[in-house]
Amino acid sequence: MAAPATDRPRCWWAGDDPLYQRYHDREWGVPSRSDRHLFEMLLLEGAQAGLSWITILRKRPAYRRAFANFDPREVARFDARKVRQLLADPGIVRNRLKVNSAIGNARAFLELQAQEGSFARWLWAFVDGKPIVRRPRTRAQVPATTPLSDAISKELKRRGFKFVGSTIVYAFLQAVGVVDGHRRSCWKAR
Repeated sequence: MAAPATDRPRCWWAGDDPLYQRYHDREWGVPSRSDRHLFEMLLLEGAQAGLSWITILRKRPAYRRAFANFDPREVARFDARKVRQLLADPGIVRNRLKVNSAIGNARAFLELQAQEGSFARWLWAFVDGKPIVRRPRTRAQVPATTPLSDAISKELKRRGFKFVGSTIVYAFLQAVGVVDGHRRSCWKAR
């Protein structure tokens, strides 16, 4: 994979790391309507809680392998033996609560899909199908939570999801493009 162009102005968090820059340039803030991708990002955002996002990006290939290429049907079938394997896998965050929440969230995800037809349809209905565009000029203008992330977090928790607090949900919404939060001077700002 080619290195990203270094002369582009980016959001401040992308820094100098090529992996971070590729993620910023190709994925972050791009509207996703793929249930599998949305499940992947929800799982990864939950794993990131208390850690840096670059840590999770570096572990993403191991997560993909360990969590059945983010297939929620497969993850929902994980049993105690599989949990033991995951907790022994140095490629992922070996936190029992996070591992168990990923499995429980897969089950809740499938239930939500069955009730709503699709996770993407359910999620995007919160914003009438259109991304919310925010153009912060400074880091201080980037909220940790919003009324939208509060509402989605509350509903996910009601449906049995874990590691979906409002801060995690807001990061998720930005990652999957429900909220387009590229700073004004970023080349991706539309």
